[in-house]
Amino acid sequence: MMTASESAAEETGRSDLSDLLRNRMPELGLSYRTAADVTIDPRNPEAGPLYKRGTLENLLKNRIAGAPSEAQCRALSAAFQLPLTAVQRAVAAQYQGYIAEHWNGSEKARILIARIDEMDDDSLDRLTRLAEVVLDDKSK
Repeated sequence: MMTASESAAEETGRSDLSDLLRNRMPELGLSYRTAADVTIDPRNPEAGPLYKRGTLENLLKNRIAGAPSEAQCRALSAAFQLPLTAVQRAVAAQYQGYIAEHWNGSEKARILIARIDEMDDDSLDRLTRLAEVVLDDKSK
């Protein structure tokens, strides 16, 4: 029998939010505990952290069936120092199957891809490198 989280992951087959946050952790030098401690909604800081360590770890491992709330998206955006739009779009892709974009590693470039679900990791990596070349050319 499949658990609710396994069922949700299979529904879209996506891990956009999980990947985005998990890849950002080492860039910021965060552990699960330190990341969870700073998942505070900037609009309601007195509520404190919105994630516990175990729940955040499950989210990053794509083991959470329900999508984060609006407040949790803001808290994740703040904790992982990402644009709120990037977090919201990753939530939409992972939990609702919306497919539209891929962020490069530095979160400076966004690639809109019509058929991203048909691409393998190598193809996405090549597109990311291409976007970084274009971004570097524009900054000169």
